[in-house]
Order: sequence, then C-alpha cells, then structure tokens
Amino acid sequence: MGGRSLERAVSLESGAAVLAALRERGWDAVGIDLGDDPGRQLAEAGAGLVFLALHGRWGEDGCIQGLLESLRLPYTGSGVLGSALAMDKLVSKRLFEGAGLPTPRWAFPATLASVRTLGLPAVLKPRAEGSSVGVVVVRDEATLLAQLGGPPAASAAPDAGAGAALGGAANAALLAEVYVAGRELSVAVFGSGEGARVLGTVEIRAAAGHYDYEAKYAREDTEYLVPAPLPAPIDARVRELALQAHRLLECSGATRADLRWSGREDDEPLLLEVNTLPGMTSHSLLPKIAAHAGWSYGELVEAIVADARLKA
Repeated sequence: MGGRSLERAVSLESGAAVLAALRERGWDAVGIDLGDDPGRQLAEAGAGLVFLALHGRWGEDGCIQGLLESLRLPYTGSGVLGSALAMDKLVSKRLFEGAGLPTPRWAFPATLASVRTLGLPAVLKPRAEGSSVGVVVVRDEATLLAQLGGPPAASAAPDAGAGAALGGAANAALLAEVYVAGRELSVAVFGSGEGARVLGTVEIRAAAGHYDYEAKYAREDTEYLVPAPLPAPIDARVRELALQAHRLLECSGATRADLRWSGREDDEPLLLEVNTLPGMTSHSLLPKIAAHAGWSYGELVEAIVADARLKA
C-alpha cells in the first residue's frame, strides 16, 4: 500500500482496511508502505503472496506487477499487460473503439483546438491517473482558456484540489472527452477470461453534481444506490459492457468499470474506463457492490486472495 502516486492517501486507507480484515480472519499479514526498494521490503517481510492495495501510477500500471512476476511472488489483481492497458486511458479508448464498445468521443492531446472541435462541455483528465485526480469538467470557453491556455502547472494532486489548473506543461498528458450528462454507473467484475462474472452494479449520485475526488473520499452526502435502479435492458447492457471490457483488457481479479448513461432508454450507456485495483476504503464502490452480492468485507478480501497467482 502507499507508494509514490498521487493516490497514496487513498491507497494507505485501502491497505489499512485490507490488513485489518486479513488479520481478523487469521492470516499472517504484514503491511508494507512501498518505498524505493520494494524487493528488499518484500524479502524482509517474508512475503509469500502479495495483496495489492496500491492505486495509481507505479502500483496499478504494471510496474509492481512486473517486479512480482520477476520475484515469482503470486499477487492479486490483473497482470502486467492488463494493468498497463487499463491504466492508460488513451490505449484503452482505442481498444474499446476497435472492439466496438461504445465510449464518449475524445481527443488527444487536449489542446484549445482539439477541445473546441470536440465541443463543450468536455472533460479533461490525465492519461494515466485514477481516483478522479486532476479531472476537470470544462463547461465554457473561459474555463477552457484557464485550463489549457494559462501558464505551466502540474496535474492536480488531491491536496491541491481536483479543480486546480491543468494547463501548460501538463497538456501533453491530458485526454479530452465529451461530457456525458446523465447517470454515473459502476459495475464490478470478478475473475478472468471466460470465468469472469459480474458481481453487481451501483449508481452514484454526487450532491455537487460531479463525482470528483472530494465526492469520492471527503464528502458524506454522496448517494450510492446498489443495485443501480436501471431499466432491465440498460442494466443488462452495462453488465455486458463491463464484462466485455474486463476480458478485452486481459484483466483478472476484481475490477470496476465506470460508465455514463444519459437516462434515455434509446441511448446507449457509454464506457469510460476500467479500474484494475478498485478502492477498498469505507467509501469505495467494490465493497458496497460485494455486500449486496452477499459478501462481507472479509469474505471479499479472502476471495481476492484466493484468486492471487502469477500471470506470466
């Protein structure tokens, strides 16, 4: 848990909850706040199996997975390939389109010209971050100019606020996507290949209207409806899309696919992305979905452990 990404704080919270659940259920578990020498840390801990509660870059993008494959330590979640494909929003977008999976129109890199061609409102997001870190909804020309036309600025970290400017030097790493007004949906999938199955769905209703970093982890007024109250054809479709995306990206273990739907039954739900190491905090969606499927938090953790293996 922990690590160096902008999602470090969330990862530490996920890791602490997982560690407590494992110990409560009798596992000889050790918490490792990942530093600059993970090989040494793993050896000193006497690790025989690794539960990955990392989020973001270096933890969710195939880097730590490659190290664990080299060390021959079984681990939870997706392998090197699946982790890398899902974490890179540009690559996953191209794969979704190639496979015929519906996704919002997009442009890369995000520039004043490309976003104007795409049209407003639009969403600007880093190419390879999670937890809505650095995601900004641009609704007007003034905001667009402020985000992309200003002086260089770093991508917004959680401590800086999700609405911090993303312009200048960060532009090359930004993806622009048409904003889809409507309902925010997530679908949890568990397993690998043809054995993968959908655990359930959730609809998120953020009081502020946008499910950003603050709504995910800081606010207590975000509503979570499990299962998502959807018309039967739409419910079947979002489940199908999540399962297809999980398999397309070569994922394993537990994933969570995020989608948007306009609310009109003649409109197709649109696939945004797949998260290969979903959060395990008290606010996180995967435990909420699993609970409705009949799994306690501890049972969910043990199911993830039971699925741990080498993938290469």
